[in-house]
Amino acid sequence: MGNEDIEKQDPLQLLRAFTPARIGLGRTGSGIPLKAFQEFKLAHAHARDAVYSELHVEELGVAMQQFNLPVLHLHSAAAYREQYLQRPDLGRKLDEASAEEIKNYHSPCDVAIIIADGLSATAVNNNTIPLLQLLVPMLNEAKLRLAPITLVKQGRVAIADEIGYKLGAKLSMILIGERPGLSAADSVGAYITYAPKPGLTDESRNCVSNIRPRGLNSAAATKKIAYLIKEAIERKLSGITLKDNEGLLGY
Repeated sequence: MGNEDIEKQDPLQLLRAFTPARIGLGRTGSGIPLKAFQEFKLAHAHARDAVYSELHVEELGVAMQQFNLPVLHLHSAAAYREQYLQRPDLGRKLDEASAEEIKNYHSPCDVAIIIADGLSATAVNNNTIPLLQLLVPMLNEAKLRLAPITLVKQGRVAIADEIGYKLGAKLSMILIGERPGLSAADSVGAYITYAPKPGLTDESRNCVSNIRPRGLNSAAATKKIAYLIKEAIERKLSGITLKDNEGLLGY
């Protein structure tokens, strides 16, 4: 059967090969077919599980010893998960104990790497180490001084501003679990901010998103993140004023 025959039979068949989105599901009476409904319910369950998943701080801390950097275990001002979800403002700042602890590690450096659970600790648990195994050597090769790696529970993107500022870093880069969708519950986002300090908003950041095996793979993501970090430090800016002139990503 040729492509023309397939399109006549089901014009959406070819499109399904390029996207996991739920298109052309068909119908049974006034509803969708049972199989499609069950798949939707399963995806919704995966998304809910991801939101309430826990960051494996001990396992990640042990795995990060390979990078020969201190690893700090910090916590946001959101004391527990339900509070984190209801009070985004608390997830954007450190609790008192963490804010006090990090003062001991202030030292002029180039890049602060922050790892936070965000809205999918599952994504961070699964994808962080493979990405850092590629990224840290790239940053070392570029002669960039790295701050201690920080692992943050109940953290939002903006918590990297406070951490980077308190560590004395020129730039902060946070890897954080993205909001789960109904086709991806394991996606990590990387947010890069030059001259981090409390009070910045999202136009100050560059983002590389959908980092996961079935999305933007670790090799492609690392290449883009390293490029943006080097450009941000060289040009002393980030966010909407830092343009990505590298061209298309290669896989």
